[in-house]
Amino acid sequence: MISFHEVVKKNEGAILSAWIEEMVKGVRRADLMTDTELKQQARELLGLFAKAAESSSEAESEAFLQTREFLREIAKSRMDQGFTPTETARFVLSLKQPIFHALRDALKGNPSDLVNEVWASGNLLDRLALFTVDSAVEFRDQVIGRQQEEMLELSTPVVKLWDGVLALPLIGTLDSARTQVVMESLLSAIVETNSQIAIIDITGVPTVDTLVAQHLIKTITAARLMGADCFLSGIRPAIAQTIVHLGIDLVDVQTKAKLSDAFAMALSRMGKVVVARKPAAGMALGSKAKDN
Repeated sequence: MISFHEVVKKNEGAILSAWIEEMVKGVRRADLMTDTELKQQARELLGLFAKAAESSSEAESEAFLQTREFLREIAKSRMDQGFTPTETARFVLSLKQPIFHALRDALKGNPSDLVNEVWASGNLLDRLALFTVDSAVEFRDQVIGRQQEEMLELSTPVVKLWDGVLALPLIGTLDSARTQVVMESLLSAIVETNSQIAIIDITGVPTVDTLVAQHLIKTITAARLMGADCFLSGIRPAIAQTIVHLGIDLVDVQTKAKLSDAFAMALSRMGKVVVARKPAAGMALGSKAKDN
């Protein structure tokens, strides 16, 4: 009986040519990959596949370790190039047809053996394709995770309003993951600027429930431990009613309806006073002359 790995090994050159021709017609993405790169990947994968198939027909076996590692490299590079997981899997699955044609020619007089070897080779390629999809999805999730972390950092900017006064305007929902980023950003800014007062503005937070309030209290407590007083601004009537209704204790927290009010209170706490500047003499005369 002739096994599929023997057929692949004997007809490797013909299978490679037919495979590349098949991909050029339907699987290739010329906008993302050159023909040279595609042919190189196909040649290397077919060589690894043919060598491993001599020892095992199980995709998860030690014999296919190098094949799996190469497929992970392909999955990563293709995710970086912009391929979808499905397109990456089709690269492996498109090898089926050239192998099936080679098996048909080699076993055309033995239908039973042909069916068995077609099934064995097809099942093996299916498993390798699934492994490639899993790898591609894993790399894509890693990219999405990094992007989410970067967006969280960008969505929690700490602004220096005055020497010793910081503001942290929050927009959107405040969950546990974002609270951690908020806390780290605020504490780092307190240390870097040696600020005594931090204002957390929740004007852009749509709702405040018990969980959100707990997150805010944790952040305020952490800021106090770093030696900075923490004010809470942006308390709208609806939020004030919700806080009272939920029985949330904010007695020890200085609160203001507007960020400007909290900033004025912060300046007062630091002994600063904002006064209106008198116009210069020339400006006053010019204004008076214009009135006349």
